[in-house]
Amino acid sequence: MESAIVIENLNRSFGKEEILHGISHEFETGKIHGIVGNNGSGKTVMMKCICGFLRPDDGRILVRDKEVGKDMDFPEDMGLIIETPGFLPGVSGLKNLKILASLRRIADEKKIRETMERVGLDPDLKKNVNKYSLGMRQRLGIAQAIMEDPSILILDEPFNGLDKNGVAQIRNLIKDLRREGRTIILASHNQADIDELCDTVCEMDDGNMWRK
Repeated sequence: MESAIVIENLNRSFGKEEILHGISHEFETGKIHGIVGNNGSGKTVMMKCICGFLRPDDGRILVRDKEVGKDMDFPEDMGLIIETPGFLPGVSGLKNLKILASLRRIADEKKIRETMERVGLDPDLKKNVNKYSLGMRQRLGIAQAIMEDPSILILDEPFNGLDKNGVAQIRNLIKDLRREGRTIILASHNQADIDELCDTVCEMDDGNMWRK
């Protein structure tokens, strides 16, 4: 099976503190890969390395056979939500996504509106993002991640702030994205999310990762 992402002997420290210890793993194309672990286990740091936001001290990461930080600074065909999504507070959700989409000109307004509806947001809502609830911001972050139809998605705690109905809706969305052939790396503190969604599961603890 083809691997969308290959991690080889990944090490990362901040000062004298080692965060990732020689992680090696392959994430197969077209599957949902769950990552579980407590806060501080290294999940988010590993995801940031995959996205190119952090550079490894040692080792390398290949995305679609191209090395992050060498063949490219950031993988282009990748959508992500890592930590709290940052948006311009004084404009609407639609306006925020239109500004982001203008950078690469892949998603037009029709696509943005369809994506907002897909995550359960009304694109015609005039309310500025600073008036959004936490759950609405999270939905907007997911819309931002998927609006350009990336083949790879990095979703770090995508269910944060969502109520029961929101969780069910986004779970169904993630299943649909897998059916469309996307490769998804998903971190969640909720074991039920992992059990329902994931084809493979890895556990992280103290900067080490292993397949469950």
